[in-house]
Amino acid sequence: MTSITVTRRSHLPVPPADVWAWHCRPGAFERLVPPWEGVEVLARDPRGIVDGAEVTLRVRLGPIPMTWVARHEVPVPGRGFVDTQVRGPLAAFRHERRFEPDGEDGCWLTDEIMAVPPFGPLGHLAGPHLRATFDRMLRWRHQILLDDLAVPPAPPMRIALTGATGLVATALAPMLTTAGHTVVPVSRRPLPGGIQWAPGRGHLDPEPFEGCDAVIHLAGASIAGGRWSGERKRLLRESRIGPTLLLSRTLAALDRPPRVLLSASAIGVYGDGGDRLVDESSELGTDFLGALGAEWEAAADPARQAGIRVVHPRFGLILSSAGGVLDRMLTPFRLGVGGRLGDGQQWMSWVAIDDVLGSCRLALEDPRIEGPVNVVAPEPVRNVEFTETLARVLRRPAILPVPASVLRTIFGQMADALLLSGQRVEPRVLADLGYRFRQPSLEDALRHLLGR
Repeated sequence: MTSITVTRRSHLPVPPADVWAWHCRPGAFERLVPPWEGVEVLARDPRGIVDGAEVTLRVRLGPIPMTWVARHEVPVPGRGFVDTQVRGPLAAFRHERRFEPDGEDGCWLTDEIMAVPPFGPLGHLAGPHLRATFDRMLRWRHQILLDDLAVPPAPPMRIALTGATGLVATALAPMLTTAGHTVVPVSRRPLPGGIQWAPGRGHLDPEPFEGCDAVIHLAGASIAGGRWSGERKRLLRESRIGPTLLLSRTLAALDRPPRVLLSASAIGVYGDGGDRLVDESSELGTDFLGALGAEWEAAADPARQAGIRVVHPRFGLILSSAGGVLDRMLTPFRLGVGGRLGDGQQWMSWVAIDDVLGSCRLALEDPRIEGPVNVVAPEPVRNVEFTETLARVLRRPAILPVPASVLRTIFGQMADALLLSGQRVEPRVLADLGYRFRQPSLEDALRHLLGR
C-alpha cells in the first residue's frame, strides 16, 4: 500500500503541561478544525483523552458526507497522544502529537500524520492531494495554538452566551473553554447544559444566571438576511431591543449579578461616514442603522446602572470561511465572476473571526474596558481593494463589477446601507490597550481563513 507521512514542528511559549491541559479541555477539537473542512462532531466519549476513547465525526470526501470514527491511543499525560482511524474514508490513518519540553517555559509541538489513501493500488493518485490537505490543516492548527497559548491565562469564569448557535458564538465558545472558562449557552431551543429563554414572550428565568461571572449577548436577526421591507426592519429592531432590555433588567435584579456584560453592536451605528475616519468617540449616524445601533446599546442601560461593567463590541465586517459575507462571496469569486460593488470606493472596515474572538476575550478579562469598542482590523480598505485581494488569494480574476443600479434593484434600501456605503473605522480602544491583532492585514487574513 502507498502511504504518506506529513510532519509539522512548532515552538510554543508554554510548558508541555499547559499544552496537554489545553487539548484536554472542552472545545479543543472544535477549535482546531479548520473552518473550510466542514467537520461535524456526532458523538464523543465524555472521558476525554484516555486510551480507547472514541469520537465520531461527519466529514466530506468531495461532496460526499461520510462517517469517521477515531480512537485515542497510548496517551502520555503531559507529553502527547495518538489518534487512529477505526472507520472512515482512508485505508489507514494515524495522527501522533508530541509535546517536548524546551526549558522551563516552552516546548516543541510535533504533529505527525501517517495515512494510506483509499482504493488500493489506485490510491497513489490521491497521495499528493492528501499530503497537501494535511499540510494545510497542520499549518492552520499550529498557528491557532500558538496564538491562543500566547495569551496570558486569566482566572476561570462562568460565562452565559446568547446567540449560541450563531457564527461568532460557535467560534467563541471553544476559544473560551480551551482558555479554562465555562460557557453556558442561552438559546430559544433546549441545548445540553444550557439556559432556554423566550425573549419574544418576555420570559427569562433569572435563577440560572445567579453566579455567572460574565454574560455575552450576541443574539439578533441578521442585518443582511433579507430585503429591508417594513416587516424586516421591525424584525431587526425587535430581535435586538427587546431581548437586550429583558436580559439587562434580569441581570440588574440578581442577588449576585455578573461582573461584566458584553452586549453586541456594530459599526453601522456610525452611519455612512464617507472618507471620514471614526473611532469610539465619534458621533453616531442618524440613518436606520445608526438609530438602531444607538437604541440597541441603550437597551443595556439597566445593567450599567446596576453597576455591571457593560462593553459594546461594535463589530465590523466579520470574515470567516464558515459563514457570513466572505463565505457567500467565495462561490462567485472561485468561478471568476466576482468584482467590485458599484464604483468600489466605499470603505470596508473588516475583521478576521479570530480577532473578533480575541477582542471579546480581552473585553471579558480586562476590567479597564467599558463602553463601545470598535472590533475592526487596523487597516480598512476600499471595496475595490477588498475584491482584488480576494481574487488574488483565490488566483482568479475580479473583472465583473456589479453596478449600483443592479444592487438597488435586488436589495432595495439595504444596498445603499450595506453594500454601496461604508465606514472607515479605527480600533482606537484596542490599540490604546496594546491588543495584538492576529491578522492585521487583509491578504494575510484571507490566506489564513482560506488555508492559502
